[in-house]
Amino acid sequence: MEFKSKIKTIEWISSKNVSRMVDQLVIPYEYKLVDIKSSNEMFNAIKTMIVRGAPAIGIAGAHGMALAAIEIAKKTKNKEEFLKFLKEKAEFLKSSRPTAVNLMWAVDKQYELVKNSAASVDEMVQMLIEHGIELENDDIKINQKIGDFGAELVSKKGATILTHCNAGALATVGYGTALGVVRSAFAKDNTIQVFADETRPRQQGARITTFELVMDNIPVTLITDGMSGYFMNKGMIDMVVVGADRIAANGDTANKIGTYNLAIVADYHKVPFYVAAPLSTIDISIKTGKEIPIEERDHEEVTHINGKSICAQGVNVINPGFDVTPHKLIKGIITEKGVLYPPYKESIKKAFDN
Repeated sequence: MEFKSKIKTIEWISSKNVSRMVDQLVIPYEYKLVDIKSSNEMFNAIKTMIVRGAPAIGIAGAHGMALAAIEIAKKTKNKEEFLKFLKEKAEFLKSSRPTAVNLMWAVDKQYELVKNSAASVDEMVQMLIEHGIELENDDIKINQKIGDFGAELVSKKGATILTHCNAGALATVGYGTALGVVRSAFAKDNTIQVFADETRPRQQGARITTFELVMDNIPVTLITDGMSGYFMNKGMIDMVVVGADRIAANGDTANKIGTYNLAIVADYHKVPFYVAAPLSTIDISIKTGKEIPIEERDHEEVTHINGKSICAQGVNVINPGFDVTPHKLIKGIITEKGVLYPPYKESIKKAFDN
């Protein structure tokens, strides 16, 4: 049975030449769609996390390049000028969030598509729009493959899967990576359950993961970030599946802050820890996770909840958005080409070669 999610996170609307996306800043209080009409608006949507999750950010970047092309074509029909301005817009869009490599991957794919094209400026604009839609549609297919490969790892009926942050439909175009595994597993066994940790400081697990699982009628239990060891010690967690924002060539994985802690606890309790991500999240240009840039985010994410301070004024804050889980703590990386196992240098290389 194929699972159909009710959520479409981001979509190009050809009749209006806009990128329509779910505004994730207002979830769970409201399910609202917003139209992004310019490359500057797209930069802000990515930066402020109206759209979030590495695969979804990638598609947002691809749409952003199409929007930029439309803007530039109104100013010049000279191909050299068009490409020069498009390259500048590409670098601008990529600077919105430095850790998630899918953004760089998609933006660069868009630029490479037209860089040496013999087409006219107007034809290149259309090429970028159509390719952005193609990447959007491919994302769902890729995630469904990830989900199906991951579901094969769920060997126990009624298994409980712990996940961190949100790597679901709302982090992708519409199915999910880690939650894609959940959805595919649930399609085979509707007694599957999910434990979602809250994911401080932005509460994506509490706000977003629980929202979309409840919407899809998949049983979910919310726990705080510090509770994972308690439940693993009681034998209540069968496996951990998380997403990723960038994976190095050796398998080291950057994901939402707190993932590394979870991997250590899982390793201690011998609970299998998996990463689910498309190949576009693997950055083979970097050897280890030490080379992954870690985004430092606004300190108010830590000091405030719903606009109200929760701590003493003047307290010092450090707020990295991500941490890196060493490859030794990861049992497998679930991709659209199957599950990659250690040694990751070899299995990752083989996946790209094939």
